[in-house]
Amino acid sequence: MIVLREIQENDLDALERFAQIPGFINLPNDKDLLREKIQASIASFKSEVKTDGSVKTDGKYIFVAENLENHRVLGTSMIAAQHGTTESPHFYFEVGNEEKLSQTINTGFIHGTLKLKYDTNGPSEIGGLVLDPEYRNSEARVGRQISFVRFLYLGLNRNRFKRKILAELLPPLNKKGQSPLWEAIGRRFTNMDYWEADQLCQKSKEFIFSLFPSGKIYTTFLPAEARNAIGRVGKDTEPVLHMLKKIGFSYKNQVDPFDGGPHLWANVDDLLPLKKLGTYALTPSAKSETTDAGLVTSAKRPTRGGFRAIAAQAAIKDGKITLSDVSDEELHEALGLSPGDSVMFMPYY
Repeated sequence: MIVLREIQENDLDALERFAQIPGFINLPNDKDLLREKIQASIASFKSEVKTDGSVKTDGKYIFVAENLENHRVLGTSMIAAQHGTTESPHFYFEVGNEEKLSQTINTGFIHGTLKLKYDTNGPSEIGGLVLDPEYRNSEARVGRQISFVRFLYLGLNRNRFKRKILAELLPPLNKKGQSPLWEAIGRRFTNMDYWEADQLCQKSKEFIFSLFPSGKIYTTFLPAEARNAIGRVGKDTEPVLHMLKKIGFSYKNQVDPFDGGPHLWANVDDLLPLKKLGTYALTPSAKSETTDAGLVTSAKRPTRGGFRAIAAQAAIKDGKITLSDVSDEELHEALGLSPGDSVMFMPYY
């Protein structure tokens, strides 16, 4: 049994373990910074919702997937209430084209371009997805669980988030684990290593304003490896890209200014899982031939121990829900629920 829940202070060791996984930049390999992230998340979950309809821009919500048998944390993910403020803008390269034509020599070219832009009233953002390598291809599909739990929480707490949501995906890296686009542009203008610059961004983005080129960058002048990384994702990120596009995200010709990874956008109200999110009366667990896979949580707020959810196969009929692969005892242990309680169910896609 795996429970999806909000992060707690005693999960620090697990985050440290994830931060040491090669190739991931979602978590800094710094115990003090990780502790600050956990504390900020705990405060976000406990914070009161604003009554004027605005979003608390500093909200950072971190989730973990925990195996209840051995209490091992298997993965983590995050939602930021707002990515892009006056104090910390959302930077991106706008990907475009510029056509050049000479009538004198009857020759023309279409050049790819990158233009640095920023947003101080940005969207909400999903990110921070890290999975224990041992569970990447497990039958439990832990990656799917810890990824979709963000949408479940978003659907249950829409007034905590913006109406548009962003996902920044990792591009292909070279054999040295470097970003080809950063080596071609970022390093030349900052004289910093990619990882160093990424960590500095979590404290201050002033150097981007001050050092990055403000005019158009013609991709023709970039090495082929850097050009080919623009708007692409790495092999390990391809399943995430396909999943996001399937549920309503799309590419808007915007990429990360550091590595060229694509930025995907969606309207929260258009996300398919949220359209199917519903409230049902829980019946005793029983086998069923026709079921939908998805996430289950209590309809009451808050559930035991804060926000908690589990993955289950569910049969829905006449406003009632029956779980076919989770016993009543397991459900009570994980979520404190019993037959007759009201639950929320969100299907996968």
